[in-house]
Amino acid sequence: MEERTKSALTAMRKILRATESNAKQLMTETGLTPSQLIFMQILDGQAEKSAGHVASQMGITQATTTALLQKLELAGMIQRRRGERDRRQVLLSLTEKGRKVLAIAPDGVHAQFHQQFSALKDWEQIMLIAALERVADMLHTSDLDAAAILDHTPELAPTRTSDVE
Repeated sequence: MEERTKSALTAMRKILRATESNAKQLMTETGLTPSQLIFMQILDGQAEKSAGHVASQMGITQATTTALLQKLELAGMIQRRRGERDRRQVLLSLTEKGRKVLAIAPDGVHAQFHQQFSALKDWEQIMLIAALERVADMLHTSDLDAAAILDHTPELAPTRTSDVE
């Protein structure tokens, strides 16, 4: 194997391992997956938020949002209620248990990446995005749908865009 190819594959494997390791640590400490943690972080605060708002912030489908909120509600982390003016609207908020778990949750690789990526100069961000998109193209991922979340758990497993309609 060529040395540069080996270096590139090693770097990608390190990213995958960091993501997996973070997910295991988070699950051990809180019982949450990275996507559930981010879902709850979006709800953190005083105001209730709609399921559509959370889906938009996370860049996930309504179906994935529904699956996440059902799991979090079942675990007692969030609560939902119908809107008073529009009964079709579902408003979400953290429970006291959810707030306590969120307070002890470690920063995930998603937060670490966001912090360091945001600190890069514009040209560095653009170059990094271009390189990552090129790698994704090289792996023939154009027909895969993926959320902008570093999580390998089944609830965010890629789906073929042809299956989503």
